Amino acid sequence: MREISPLQKERLNYKPKLAGALADGINNVKLTLGEKTTAVCDKEEIEKLFSHVYGKPIAKFDKVGIDLSNEPKNIGVILSGGQAPGGHNVIAGLFDALKSANSENKLYGFLGGPSGIVDGKYIELTSEIMDKYRNTGGFDIIGSGRTKLETEEQFKKALVVCKNLNIGAIVIIGGDDSNTNACLLAEWMLQNNTGISVIGCPKTIDGDLKNDQIEISFGFDTATKTYAELIGNIQRDANSAKKYWHFIKLMGRSASHVCLEAALQTQPNITLIGEEVEAKKQSLGEIVDYMAQIIAKRGNNGKNFGIALIPEGLIEFIPEMKVMIASLNDLLAGLEKNEAYKNASQEEKYQIITSKLDSQSAKLFNSLPIQIKAQLLMDRDPHGNVQVSKIETEKLLIEMVRKKLDEMKKEGKFQGKFSDQAHFFGYEGRCAMPSNFDADYCYSLGYNAFALVQSGLSGYLSSIKNTTKPASKWVAGGVPLTMMMNMEKRHGEMKPVIKKALVDLNGPVFRALEQNREKWAMNDCYIFPGAIQYFGPSEVCDNTTLTLQLEQENKLVNV
Repeated sequence: MREISPLQKERLNYKPKLAGALADGINNVKLTLGEKTTAVCDKEEIEKLFSHVYGKPIAKFDKVGIDLSNEPKNIGVILSGGQAPGGHNVIAGLFDALKSANSENKLYGFLGGPSGIVDGKYIELTSEIMDKYRNTGGFDIIGSGRTKLETEEQFKKALVVCKNLNIGAIVIIGGDDSNTNACLLAEWMLQNNTGISVIGCPKTIDGDLKNDQIEISFGFDTATKTYAELIGNIQRDANSAKKYWHFIKLMGRSASHVCLEAALQTQPNITLIGEEVEAKKQSLGEIVDYMAQIIAKRGNNGKNFGIALIPEGLIEFIPEMKVMIASLNDLLAGLEKNEAYKNASQEEKYQIITSKLDSQSAKLFNSLPIQIKAQLLMDRDPHGNVQVSKIETEKLLIEMVRKKLDEMKKEGKFQGKFSDQAHFFGYEGRCAMPSNFDADYCYSLGYNAFALVQSGLSGYLSSIKNTTKPASKWVAGGVPLTMMMNMEKRHGEMKPVIKKALVDLNGPVFRALEQNREKWAMNDCYIFPGAIQYFGPSEVCDNTTLTLQLEQENKLVNV
């Protein structure tokens, strides 16, 4: 039996394109530093916490044929947080750059995420190992984890491990929380004169780690195209059978970028955007009414089918739900060590919770179906928040919409039928084989991370800009991690974290949805994107997401 598919075999041989300034080799770039930076907000608090890395200038690399230092240097790499397509190529880019600089350089991969550097679990990554993972999905080359690096004890253990391996730099590949940890580690390493630099790489399929310097987080391109293929398949099925409404929840806990991009690629009948719900202060009942009205109107026109896209984090954007969940987060943080609560039955826990919530939140909590209550009280995520991916929002909406449609039918306002199917697309996209864009982008991010290390920088996030242009015109550089940070409440305490980028309701991406929403609701304007293509015309294989195109062009396109 063959060990890999023919496609994977071909992808292993794909040669990723490098960003312009990096294309001539790691020893032929020049570092240019801009003006000093500041934090996105909470400047005084961030500067106080990160006095050694705060305010650093934006970095940029140019092609000028000036050699960087090529003294032997060992580097450690960590994959942190949830998987995202292209992670292996970040490591491949890092590996190729350090070996190109000096063949004696070594790359150590810490196993199982950040805990690997604390516990001293690692492997040396060699060409033989690396060549088995190029252009593949997943994080299985060294594994990942969600251990937070934030304590003095952890930092000291990590330092011992690094000194034993003669490691001079650590590259952390992760999302906003992982790169917050990278910033904490960079600060500690500088404060203690360890000589070890720390560089981050922007990863998350959610698309919420971005700003003027970070145009897109890696994995977003591949994941949204994967989801769009699945949605397109379901739309074709719905348009064929003409008897089901498909409620599809899409990954994106804190922002609705994935849902918005998937909508632009497929043009469904209903698309909910969490940021819009919050801005309009819509209640759960108002959302249900909106959906029921569209379903009823289509049903009255003989169309008892349709597609509704729902962002994973919707429930936290509903103001009344957000207030209740925030209260629950604080409340449960205090009850974690309460033996009486821990030993109580589920019903008793509900009573304890409602007795401690304010009257409005208690009323809302009691109005929810039992299964939703149970999901709200599940173990928190590592940041102390409700695990919204385990809250079956799509099923909650189906149940409430069905109830509303029954009322409308009794009133003679709905003559159609309502049959439902529920889906949650999440893990299907996290480890997909990366698109050409993500393969190229990630390889450049890793290669660029080594250039930042070679330049003696620390506390930076690898940045590749101008990404809607051909790779030869991409701009390589780095953005200080503190530039993206603010203070947020975690586990009941104010903590420094990288600020998430939410959907801009005044931006061109949301406007593209807004201007087409009514037409897509009543008409079957479905687009069927099909599978990700790797071979063929560039406009098919190398195209970027509509989100990136619209944001960079800052104008509407014909979707």
